[in-house]
Amino acid sequence: MSREVGTKAVDLNSQQIAKWLARPGWSASTRATYHAHLKSWFVWLILMEYRESNPMTKVGAPRRPRGEPKPVANEHMPVLVQTRMHRKTRVMVHLAALAGLRVHEIARVRGEDVDIIARTITVVGKGEVTAVLPLHPDLVELAKTMPRRGWWFPSRGGRLPHMAPKSVTNTLCGLMIRAEIPGSGHRLRHWFATMLVRAGVDLRTVQELMRHASLQTTQIYTLVADIQKVTAVELLRFPSAEVDRPPTEIAAIAS
Repeated sequence: MSREVGTKAVDLNSQQIAKWLARPGWSASTRATYHAHLKSWFVWLILMEYRESNPMTKVGAPRRPRGEPKPVANEHMPVLVQTRMHRKTRVMVHLAALAGLRVHEIARVRGEDVDIIARTITVVGKGEVTAVLPLHPDLVELAKTMPRRGWWFPSRGGRLPHMAPKSVTNTLCGLMIRAEIPGSGHRLRHWFATMLVRAGVDLRTVQELMRHASLQTTQIYTLVADIQKVTAVELLRFPSAEVDRPPTEIAAIAS
């Protein structure tokens, strides 16, 4: 940024920052991300006494657009689960679609995290927050085929002892390409939440299962699919003329 603006980063002012953030070709989400980074950067500069004022106080934060969930289409799920795949890949699919796990959470599952008797799985999610989640019966059966101790998805010589999250993403995306289904591991998680909401599960419970910090994040799953909107409108009927008339008037007509 300092090279593009022509000023040392420590000397940037609010006008330069606002102009740089307004550059064309960036999405609102990208602008918001850079704004957050710059805000933290200038707080650090002040704490370290490299400067006295924070120019970010005069630069408004771009609004992040609220994204609609993009679950795997319901009609595609039977095709997906019937596609031939390795046992471990099938476990990944079920962890995303029936437990709502993120890809980095799937990568870190250990046998010790799963209690087959209690039908629970302990997950370390965003911010290293630990949660105990219920296991779907299908996942319980799959868990019986997995190691009771150690990583379920160990690394094959990488820097991590377990499979890298990117590798989990690639595995699930590769499966969907073979099944000719548009989607990703995260869209399986979207399917999990969307199906819970459509089944009438209250939002607070869905929030707990998805491990969202804010209920507002969970509320995006209440956005109704277009086909549901069409079905809802088609249910409307004009009342008959007789229903609209007072009972005395109907009696008079009948006599």
